[in-house]
Amino acid sequence: MTRYGIRAALAGLAAVLVVGAAGCGDGDSDTGSGAATTGGARSAAVSGTVTVFAAASLTESFTQIGKDFEAANPGTKVTFNFAGSSALANQINQGAPADVFASAAPANMKTVTDAGNGEGTPATFVRNQLVIAVPKGNPKGITGLTDLTKPDVKVALCAEQVPCGAAAKRALAAANVTVTPVTLEQDVKAALSKVTLGEVDAALVYRTDVRAAASDVDGVEFPESSSAVNDYPIIVLKNAPNKAGAQAFLNWVLSDKGRNVLTQAGFQAP
Repeated sequence: MTRYGIRAALAGLAAVLVVGAAGCGDGDSDTGSGAATTGGARSAAVSGTVTVFAAASLTESFTQIGKDFEAANPGTKVTFNFAGSSALANQINQGAPADVFASAAPANMKTVTDAGNGEGTPATFVRNQLVIAVPKGNPKGITGLTDLTKPDVKVALCAEQVPCGAAAKRALAAANVTVTPVTLEQDVKAALSKVTLGEVDAALVYRTDVRAAASDVDGVEFPESSSAVNDYPIIVLKNAPNKAGAQAFLNWVLSDKGRNVLTQAGFQAP
């Protein structure tokens, strides 16, 4: 081969190597900025506000997940509406603008999907279980559900249409116990606050809520709680104003990073 031919061959080989390297670089870039995946990778397409309607019992864990999501996706802002799942479902079906719905029970999620306001199939991401919340030191000496029937024990329950209220009804039925509450609350945080404020002696709330308020309350486990375990489903909403952001947030919740936050809060794997 002539000297010119050798130079031409080398130049051609160099061009192939440059093109190949550029292709590899694009692949690495896609992985780094990433399409939103269940691994929690940042998506270059995600920006703007993501509005999440979530059950009150998710307040602490979702607030942390929202901060983590924003840090991994610059240019995003997660806003939350925390309340009882039944109230949130009604707001969504009445047209409230939201991107994601996370419910504390399948029944309230079904209210939304039956109305055609969900997109795809809800994903169950955690489970939660009831405990009896009592003031620190358990001054009334409550050890189980039967103690809640004593005339000198004031009890707060969630309203029956709220997931924690429906779960309490199942647990009390399993124990064959009838409790007359002094108040029925519209979400689990409101029921818990009655204990922390000293207005009641006990409340049936989720294990995660007692853990979040551990400086103010103690939790009393009871065997019938196994009959009242709630599955938590999550879904992107059909009319989500920020559908890309909604899907990315849902993926983050389902990712290992999201699950770690939820597990540390006391939620159980589905």
